[in-house]
Amino acid sequence: MKKIVWLVLINILATNFLIAQNKKDSKPTNKAAFYSGVYQNFFKEAGYSQQAIDQKVAQAYHDIFEGPNKVYFKVGDSMAYVTDLKNHDARTEGLSYGMMIAVQLNKKEVFDRIWRWSKKYLQHQDGPRAGYFAWSINPKTMKQNSPGTASDGELYFVTDLLFASNRWGDNTGINYYHEARIILDAMWRKDGTGGIYNIINTQHKQITFTPEGNNYNFTDPSYQLPAFFEVWALYAKDGHEQFYRDCADTARVFLHRACSSPTGLNADQTSFDGKPLARGKMKPAFRYDSWRVLMNIAMDYNWFGKDRKWQQNYAERIQRFFKSKGIDSFHDQFNRDGSKPEWILPAGGVQKLRHSLGLLATVATTEMIRKDHFDFVHELWNAKLQPYSDGYFDPYYDGLLYLFSLMHLSGKYQLIKPHHH
Repeated sequence: MKKIVWLVLINILATNFLIAQNKKDSKPTNKAAFYSGVYQNFFKEAGYSQQAIDQKVAQAYHDIFEGPNKVYFKVGDSMAYVTDLKNHDARTEGLSYGMMIAVQLNKKEVFDRIWRWSKKYLQHQDGPRAGYFAWSINPKTMKQNSPGTASDGELYFVTDLLFASNRWGDNTGINYYHEARIILDAMWRKDGTGGIYNIINTQHKQITFTPEGNNYNFTDPSYQLPAFFEVWALYAKDGHEQFYRDCADTARVFLHRACSSPTGLNADQTSFDGKPLARGKMKPAFRYDSWRVLMNIAMDYNWFGKDRKWQQNYAERIQRFFKSKGIDSFHDQFNRDGSKPEWILPAGGVQKLRHSLGLLATVATTEMIRKDHFDFVHELWNAKLQPYSDGYFDPYYDGLLYLFSLMHLSGKYQLIKPHHH
Protein backbone atom coordinates (compact mmCIF):
# COMPACT_ATOMS: atom_id res chain seq x y z
CA MET A 1 0.00 0.00 0.00
CA LYS A 2 2.86 2.39 0.89
CA LYS A 3 4.47 1.65 -2.50
CA ILE A 4 1.24 2.62 -4.33
CA VAL A 5 0.98 5.87 -2.36
CA TRP A 6 4.60 6.73 -3.17
CA LEU A 7 4.07 5.96 -6.87
CA VAL A 8 1.00 8.22 -6.97
CA LEU A 9 2.92 10.99 -5.18
CA ILE A 10 5.90 10.68 -7.54
CA ASN A 11 3.58 10.82 -10.57
CA ILE A 12 1.85 13.96 -9.27
CA LEU A 13 5.19 15.66 -8.52
CA ALA A 14 6.51 14.73 -11.97
CA THR A 15 3.35 16.07 -13.60
CA ASN A 16 3.63 19.36 -11.70
CA PHE A 17 7.28 19.69 -12.79
CA LEU A 18 6.37 19.08 -16.43
CA ILE A 19 3.51 21.59 -16.21
CA ALA A 20 5.94 24.21 -14.88
CA GLN A 21 8.40 23.46 -17.69
CA ASN A 22 5.58 23.59 -20.23
CA LYS A 23 4.50 27.02 -19.03
CA LYS A 24 8.10 28.27 -19.22
CA ASP A 25 8.70 26.87 -22.70
CA SER A 26 5.35 27.62 -24.35
CA LYS A 27 3.68 30.92 -23.60
CA PRO A 28 0.35 31.70 -25.29
CA THR A 29 0.74 33.47 -28.59
CA ASN A 30 -1.48 36.27 -29.79
CA LYS A 31 -1.90 34.22 -32.95
CA ALA A 32 -4.08 31.72 -31.09
CA ALA A 33 -7.74 32.25 -31.92
CA PHE A 34 -8.92 32.99 -28.37
CA TYR A 35 -6.57 35.97 -28.18
CA SER A 36 -6.72 37.16 -31.78
CA GLY A 37 -10.39 36.44 -32.47
CA VAL A 38 -9.32 35.08 -35.86
CA TYR A 39 -10.18 31.50 -36.83
CA GLN A 40 -8.21 30.59 -39.92
CA ASN A 41 -9.99 29.07 -42.89
CA PHE A 42 -7.55 26.34 -43.90
CA PHE A 43 -9.67 25.23 -46.84
CA LYS A 44 -9.45 28.74 -48.26
CA GLU A 45 -5.70 28.79 -47.68
CA ALA A 46 -5.56 25.50 -49.58
CA GLY A 47 -7.20 27.15 -52.57
CA TYR A 48 -10.95 26.51 -52.27
CA SER A 49 -13.51 29.29 -52.68
CA GLN A 50 -15.60 30.52 -49.75
CA GLN A 51 -18.78 29.60 -51.61
CA ALA A 52 -17.58 26.03 -52.16
CA ILE A 53 -16.50 25.77 -48.52
CA ASP A 54 -19.85 26.99 -47.21
CA GLN A 55 -21.61 24.53 -49.52
CA LYS A 56 -19.39 21.67 -48.32
CA VAL A 57 -20.21 22.30 -44.67
CA ALA A 58 -23.92 22.84 -45.38
CA GLN A 59 -24.11 19.61 -47.39
CA ALA A 60 -22.46 17.61 -44.60
CA TYR A 61 -24.88 19.11 -42.08
CA HIS A 62 -27.82 18.27 -44.36
CA ASP A 63 -26.68 14.69 -44.85
CA ILE A 64 -26.29 14.05 -41.11
CA PHE A 65 -29.27 16.01 -39.75
CA GLU A 66 -31.81 16.14 -42.57
CA GLY A 67 -31.02 13.73 -45.42
CA PRO A 68 -32.24 10.17 -46.08
CA ASN A 69 -29.37 8.73 -43.99
CA LYS A 70 -29.70 11.23 -41.14
CA VAL A 71 -28.94 10.37 -37.52
CA TYR A 72 -31.08 13.21 -36.08
CA PHE A 73 -34.76 12.52 -35.41
CA LYS A 74 -37.44 14.87 -34.06
CA VAL A 75 -39.77 13.76 -31.27
CA GLY A 76 -43.03 15.69 -31.00
CA ASP A 77 -43.02 19.48 -31.09
CA SER A 78 -40.03 20.20 -28.88
CA MET A 79 -37.54 17.31 -28.67
CA ALA A 80 -35.10 15.33 -30.83
CA TYR A 81 -32.24 12.87 -30.49
CA VAL A 82 -29.10 11.80 -32.32
CA THR A 83 -28.72 8.04 -32.71
CA ASP A 84 -25.93 5.60 -33.44
CA LEU A 85 -27.93 3.64 -36.02
CA LYS A 86 -25.59 0.66 -36.19
CA ASN A 87 -25.62 0.13 -32.43
CA HIS A 88 -29.35 0.91 -32.12
CA ASP A 89 -28.95 3.43 -29.33
CA ALA A 90 -28.69 7.11 -28.52
CA ARG A 91 -25.72 7.99 -26.35
CA THR A 92 -24.45 11.07 -24.58
CA GLU A 93 -21.50 11.14 -26.99
CA GLY A 94 -23.67 11.73 -30.07
CA LEU A 95 -26.28 13.86 -28.30
CA SER A 96 -23.63 16.23 -26.97
CA TYR A 97 -21.86 16.29 -30.35
CA GLY A 98 -25.15 17.21 -31.98
CA MET A 99 -25.57 20.08 -29.54
CA MET A 100 -22.02 21.31 -30.19
CA ILE A 101 -22.64 21.31 -33.94
CA ALA A 102 -25.93 23.16 -33.41
CA VAL A 103 -24.49 25.92 -31.22
CA GLN A 104 -21.51 26.38 -33.54
CA LEU A 105 -23.73 26.68 -36.63
CA ASN A 106 -26.31 28.83 -34.77
CA LYS A 107 -29.14 26.29 -35.01
CA LYS A 108 -30.94 27.03 -31.76
CA GLU A 109 -34.01 24.88 -32.36
CA VAL A 110 -31.90 21.80 -32.99
CA PHE A 111 -29.83 22.48 -29.87
CA ASP A 112 -32.90 23.01 -27.68
CA ARG A 113 -34.64 19.88 -28.98
CA ILE A 114 -31.66 17.63 -28.27
CA TRP A 115 -31.12 19.14 -24.84
CA ARG A 116 -34.77 18.72 -23.78
CA TRP A 117 -34.75 15.07 -24.89
CA SER A 118 -31.43 14.34 -23.18
CA LYS A 119 -32.53 15.95 -19.94
CA LYS A 120 -35.89 14.21 -19.88
CA TYR A 121 -34.77 10.69 -20.71
CA LEU A 122 -31.13 10.45 -19.63
CA GLN A 123 -30.40 12.84 -16.75
CA HIS A 124 -30.75 11.23 -13.32
CA GLN A 125 -32.95 13.30 -11.04
CA ASP A 126 -32.21 11.64 -7.70
CA GLY A 127 -29.96 9.18 -5.91
CA PRO A 128 -26.13 9.05 -5.99
CA ARG A 129 -26.14 9.71 -9.76
CA ALA A 130 -28.34 12.84 -9.59
CA GLY A 131 -27.30 15.40 -12.21
CA TYR A 132 -25.35 12.85 -14.26
CA PHE A 133 -26.62 11.14 -17.42
CA ALA A 134 -27.15 7.53 -18.38
CA TRP A 135 -24.74 7.12 -21.26
CA SER A 136 -26.94 4.94 -23.54
CA ILE A 137 -30.64 4.44 -24.22
CA ASN A 138 -32.77 2.61 -26.78
CA PRO A 139 -34.68 5.47 -28.45
CA LYS A 140 -37.44 3.11 -29.63
CA THR A 141 -38.30 1.57 -26.25
CA MET A 142 -36.93 4.48 -24.15
CA LYS A 143 -35.23 1.92 -21.92
CA GLN A 144 -31.81 2.90 -20.64
CA ASN A 145 -29.16 0.37 -21.65
CA SER A 146 -27.09 1.41 -18.66
CA PRO A 147 -27.57 3.96 -15.88
CA GLY A 148 -23.81 4.58 -15.87
CA THR A 149 -22.09 7.75 -17.01
CA ALA A 150 -19.46 8.24 -19.73
CA SER A 151 -17.43 11.23 -18.56
CA ASP A 152 -16.96 12.75 -22.01
CA GLY A 153 -20.72 13.20 -22.35
CA GLU A 154 -20.86 15.47 -19.32
CA LEU A 155 -17.71 17.28 -20.48
CA TYR A 156 -19.38 18.12 -23.79
CA PHE A 157 -22.82 18.87 -22.31
CA VAL A 158 -21.38 21.48 -19.93
CA THR A 159 -19.28 23.09 -22.68
CA ASP A 160 -22.25 23.05 -25.08
CA LEU A 161 -24.46 24.78 -22.53
CA LEU A 162 -21.86 27.43 -21.64
CA PHE A 163 -21.46 28.22 -25.34
CA ALA A 164 -25.25 28.36 -25.78
CA SER A 165 -25.50 30.77 -22.85
CA ASN A 166 -22.82 32.94 -24.42
CA ARG A 167 -24.40 32.86 -27.88
CA TRP A 168 -28.14 33.12 -27.18
CA GLY A 169 -28.43 34.29 -23.59
CA ASP A 170 -30.48 32.59 -20.88
CA ASN A 171 -33.88 34.21 -21.43
CA THR A 172 -34.92 32.51 -24.68
CA GLY A 173 -36.73 29.45 -23.31
CA ILE A 174 -33.87 27.58 -21.64
CA ASN A 175 -31.53 28.95 -18.98
CA TYR A 176 -28.43 27.32 -20.44
CA TYR A 177 -26.04 28.57 -17.77
CA HIS A 178 -28.31 27.23 -15.03
CA GLU A 179 -28.44 23.83 -16.74
CA ALA A 180 -24.63 23.75 -17.00
CA ARG A 181 -24.36 24.58 -13.30
CA ILE A 182 -26.78 21.78 -12.37
CA ILE A 183 -24.29 19.31 -13.88
CA LEU A 184 -21.20 21.00 -12.45
CA ASP A 185 -22.62 21.50 -8.96
CA ALA A 186 -23.81 17.89 -8.89
CA MET A 187 -20.35 16.77 -10.02
CA TRP A 188 -18.70 18.55 -7.10
CA ARG A 189 -21.10 16.93 -4.61
CA LYS A 190 -20.06 13.41 -5.63
CA ASP A 191 -17.90 11.99 -2.84
CA GLY A 192 -17.95 8.27 -3.57
CA THR A 193 -21.37 7.63 -2.02
CA GLY A 194 -22.90 4.69 -3.88
CA GLY A 195 -19.59 4.33 -5.74
CA ILE A 196 -20.18 7.58 -7.68
CA TYR A 197 -17.49 10.26 -7.93
CA ASN A 198 -16.63 13.55 -9.64
CA ILE A 199 -16.11 13.03 -13.40
CA ILE A 200 -12.64 14.49 -12.77
CA ASN A 201 -10.30 12.52 -10.53
CA THR A 202 -9.63 15.37 -8.12
CA GLN A 203 -6.28 13.97 -6.95
CA HIS A 204 -4.86 13.60 -10.46
CA LYS A 205 -6.85 16.52 -11.97
CA GLN A 206 -7.74 14.34 -14.94
CA ILE A 207 -11.04 13.28 -16.47
CA THR A 208 -12.04 9.72 -15.59
CA PHE A 209 -13.17 6.93 -17.88
CA THR A 210 -16.40 6.88 -15.89
CA PRO A 211 -17.01 8.48 -12.49
CA GLU A 212 -17.83 5.22 -10.73
CA GLY A 213 -16.00 2.39 -9.04
CA ASN A 214 -12.52 1.58 -10.32
CA ASN A 215 -13.23 3.46 -13.57
CA TYR A 216 -12.58 6.60 -11.52
CA ASN A 217 -8.90 5.59 -11.46
CA PHE A 218 -8.04 5.59 -15.18
CA THR A 219 -8.85 7.59 -18.29
CA ASP A 220 -9.52 7.63 -22.01
CA PRO A 221 -7.05 9.90 -23.86
CA SER A 222 -9.82 11.08 -26.21
CA TYR A 223 -11.64 12.54 -23.19
CA GLN A 224 -8.64 14.78 -22.44
CA LEU A 225 -9.77 18.12 -23.87
CA PRO A 226 -7.60 20.91 -22.45
CA ALA A 227 -9.44 23.50 -24.54
CA PHE A 228 -12.76 22.63 -22.89
CA PHE A 229 -11.30 22.94 -19.39
CA GLU A 230 -10.03 26.39 -20.38
CA VAL A 231 -13.63 27.22 -21.36
CA TRP A 232 -14.86 26.05 -17.96
CA ALA A 233 -12.25 28.23 -16.26
CA LEU A 234 -13.51 31.21 -18.25
CA TYR A 235 -17.28 30.79 -18.05
CA ALA A 236 -18.39 28.22 -15.44
CA LYS A 237 -17.93 30.75 -12.61
CA ASP A 238 -18.52 28.09 -9.98
CA GLY A 239 -15.51 28.85 -7.79
CA HIS A 240 -13.30 26.14 -9.30
CA GLU A 241 -11.63 28.26 -11.98
CA GLN A 242 -8.05 27.54 -10.94
CA PHE A 243 -8.77 23.83 -10.68
CA TYR A 244 -10.05 23.81 -14.27
CA ARG A 245 -6.96 25.67 -15.46
CA ASP A 246 -4.86 23.08 -13.67
CA CYS A 247 -6.86 20.34 -15.41
CA ALA A 248 -6.10 21.93 -18.79
CA ASP A 249 -2.37 22.05 -18.03
CA THR A 250 -2.41 18.48 -16.68
CA ALA A 251 -4.25 17.24 -19.77
CA ARG A 252 -1.52 18.69 -21.98
CA VAL A 253 1.22 16.94 -20.01
CA PHE A 254 -0.82 13.74 -20.03
CA LEU A 255 -1.04 13.87 -23.83
CA HIS A 256 2.76 14.20 -24.04
CA ARG A 257 2.97 10.86 -22.26
CA ALA A 258 0.08 9.07 -23.95
CA CYS A 259 1.32 10.10 -27.43
CA SER A 260 5.02 9.58 -26.79
CA SER A 261 5.53 6.78 -29.33
CA PRO A 262 7.48 7.64 -32.52
CA THR A 263 4.23 7.24 -34.48
CA GLY A 264 2.31 9.60 -32.20
CA LEU A 265 -0.39 6.94 -31.77
CA ASN A 266 -2.05 6.52 -28.38
CA ALA A 267 -3.93 3.64 -26.78
CA ASP A 268 -7.71 3.84 -26.32
CA GLN A 269 -7.44 3.65 -22.54
CA THR A 270 -4.58 4.47 -20.20
CA SER A 271 -3.65 5.05 -16.61
CA PHE A 272 -3.29 8.66 -15.50
CA ASP A 273 0.44 8.56 -16.29
CA GLY A 274 -0.39 7.79 -19.93
CA LYS A 275 0.62 4.13 -19.85
CA PRO A 276 -1.63 1.91 -22.02
CA LEU A 277 -4.20 -0.33 -20.34
CA ALA A 278 -5.52 -3.66 -21.56
CA ARG A 279 -9.17 -4.57 -20.96
CA GLY A 280 -10.34 -8.12 -21.53
CA LYS A 281 -9.18 -9.51 -24.87
CA MET A 282 -8.41 -6.01 -26.13
CA LYS A 283 -4.70 -5.37 -25.91
CA PRO A 284 -3.76 -1.68 -25.89
CA ALA A 285 -4.11 -0.19 -29.35
CA PHE A 286 -5.11 2.89 -31.34
CA ARG A 287 -8.79 2.27 -32.14
CA TYR A 288 -12.02 4.22 -32.67
CA ASP A 289 -11.92 6.40 -29.53
CA SER A 290 -8.31 7.31 -30.29
CA TRP A 291 -9.22 9.00 -33.57
CA ARG A 292 -10.53 11.98 -31.61
CA VAL A 293 -7.21 12.71 -29.89
CA LEU A 294 -5.79 14.24 -33.07
CA MET A 295 -8.72 16.65 -33.39
CA ASN A 296 -8.61 17.56 -29.68
CA ILE A 297 -4.91 18.46 -29.84
CA ALA A 298 -5.43 20.48 -33.02
CA MET A 299 -8.32 22.38 -31.40
CA ASP A 300 -6.23 23.23 -28.33
CA TYR A 301 -3.41 24.46 -30.58
CA ASN A 302 -5.81 26.55 -32.65
CA TRP A 303 -7.74 28.07 -29.75
CA PHE A 304 -5.06 28.65 -27.10
CA GLY A 305 -1.59 27.85 -28.46
CA LYS A 306 -0.19 27.16 -24.98
CA ASP A 307 1.70 24.00 -25.99
CA ARG A 308 2.77 24.86 -29.51
CA LYS A 309 6.24 23.35 -29.59
CA TRP A 310 5.14 19.88 -28.50
CA GLN A 311 1.95 19.99 -30.58
CA GLN A 312 3.95 20.84 -33.70
CA ASN A 313 6.21 17.86 -33.06
CA TYR A 314 3.16 15.67 -32.49
CA ALA A 315 1.54 16.76 -35.75
CA GLU A 316 4.76 16.07 -37.63
CA ARG A 317 4.95 12.53 -36.20
CA ILE A 318 1.29 11.76 -36.85
CA GLN A 319 1.34 13.07 -40.41
CA ARG A 320 4.55 11.23 -41.21
CA PHE A 321 3.08 7.98 -39.91
CA PHE A 322 -0.20 8.17 -41.83
CA LYS A 323 1.59 9.19 -45.01
CA SER A 324 3.83 6.15 -44.62
CA LYS A 325 0.71 3.96 -44.58
CA GLY A 326 -0.72 5.58 -47.73
CA ILE A 327 -2.62 8.86 -47.49
CA ASP A 328 -5.57 7.38 -49.42
CA SER A 329 -5.46 3.87 -47.94
CA PHE A 330 -4.31 3.84 -44.27
CA HIS A 331 -6.33 1.59 -41.99
CA ASP A 332 -8.16 2.67 -38.83
CA GLN A 333 -6.66 0.50 -36.06
CA PHE A 334 -3.00 0.10 -35.11
CA ASN A 335 -0.71 -0.97 -32.34
CA ARG A 336 1.15 2.06 -31.01
CA ASP A 337 4.24 1.05 -32.99
CA GLY A 338 2.19 1.17 -36.20
CA SER A 339 1.75 -2.58 -36.66
CA LYS A 340 -1.57 -4.37 -37.13
CA PRO A 341 -3.39 -5.37 -33.92
CA GLU A 342 -3.87 -9.08 -33.26
CA TRP A 343 -7.57 -8.48 -32.60
CA ILE A 344 -9.71 -6.04 -34.56
CA LEU A 345 -12.42 -4.17 -32.63
CA PRO A 346 -15.77 -4.54 -34.45
CA ALA A 347 -17.90 -1.52 -35.38
CA GLY A 348 -21.62 -1.96 -35.87
CA GLY A 349 -21.17 -5.73 -35.73
CA VAL A 350 -18.58 -5.69 -38.53
CA GLN A 351 -15.03 -6.75 -37.69
CA LYS A 352 -12.86 -5.28 -40.42
CA LEU A 353 -10.09 -2.77 -41.01
CA ARG A 354 -10.91 -0.03 -43.51
CA HIS A 355 -9.80 3.43 -44.63
CA SER A 356 -12.31 5.22 -42.40
CA LEU A 357 -13.61 8.70 -43.15
CA GLY A 358 -13.76 9.57 -39.44
CA LEU A 359 -10.03 8.96 -38.99
CA LEU A 360 -9.11 10.71 -42.24
CA ALA A 361 -11.12 13.69 -40.97
CA THR A 362 -9.29 13.97 -37.65
CA VAL A 363 -5.88 13.45 -39.28
CA ALA A 364 -6.74 16.36 -41.58
CA THR A 365 -7.31 18.66 -38.58
CA THR A 366 -3.62 18.34 -37.70
CA GLU A 367 -2.99 20.53 -40.74
CA MET A 368 -4.18 23.38 -38.48
CA ILE A 369 -0.90 22.78 -36.64
CA ARG A 370 1.42 21.79 -39.46
CA LYS A 371 0.42 22.71 -43.00
CA ASP A 372 2.14 19.92 -44.91
CA HIS A 373 1.28 21.19 -48.40
CA PHE A 374 -2.36 20.69 -47.29
CA ASP A 375 -2.17 17.08 -48.50
CA PHE A 376 -4.61 15.81 -45.87
CA VAL A 377 -6.88 18.85 -46.35
CA HIS A 378 -7.20 18.04 -50.06
CA GLU A 379 -7.76 14.35 -49.26
CA LEU A 380 -10.58 15.22 -46.86
CA TRP A 381 -12.09 17.69 -49.34
CA ASN A 382 -12.37 14.96 -51.95
CA ALA A 383 -13.71 12.33 -49.54
CA LYS A 384 -17.42 11.47 -49.43
CA LEU A 385 -19.80 10.58 -46.63
CA GLN A 386 -21.15 7.51 -48.41
CA PRO A 387 -21.08 3.70 -48.15
CA TYR A 388 -17.69 2.02 -48.49
CA SER A 389 -17.06 -0.40 -51.34
CA ASP A 390 -18.23 -3.32 -49.17
CA GLY A 391 -21.53 -1.56 -48.36
CA TYR A 392 -20.61 -0.60 -44.79
CA PHE A 393 -21.86 2.91 -43.93
CA ASP A 394 -21.62 4.89 -40.70
CA PRO A 395 -23.20 8.35 -40.93
CA TYR A 396 -23.05 8.55 -37.10
CA TYR A 397 -19.42 8.31 -35.96
CA ASP A 398 -17.77 8.82 -39.34
CA GLY A 399 -20.33 11.51 -40.12
CA LEU A 400 -20.05 13.52 -36.92
CA LEU A 401 -16.23 13.49 -36.96
CA TYR A 402 -16.32 14.43 -40.64
CA LEU A 403 -18.57 17.43 -39.93
CA PHE A 404 -16.54 18.48 -36.88
CA SER A 405 -13.38 18.43 -38.99
CA LEU A 406 -14.96 20.42 -41.83
CA MET A 407 -16.03 22.99 -39.25
CA HIS A 408 -12.56 23.19 -37.68
CA LEU A 409 -10.75 23.53 -40.99
CA SER A 410 -13.17 26.16 -42.31
CA GLY A 411 -12.94 28.30 -39.15
CA LYS A 412 -16.55 27.55 -38.18
CA TYR A 413 -15.74 25.69 -34.92
CA GLN A 414 -14.99 28.47 -32.44
CA LEU A 415 -14.69 29.26 -28.77
CA ILE A 416 -17.93 31.18 -28.37
CA LYS A 417 -17.49 34.23 -26.17
CA PRO A 418 -20.42 36.04 -24.50
CA HIS A 419 -22.53 38.16 -26.81
CA HIS A 420 -24.41 41.21 -25.62
CA HIS A 421 -28.09 40.29 -25.46
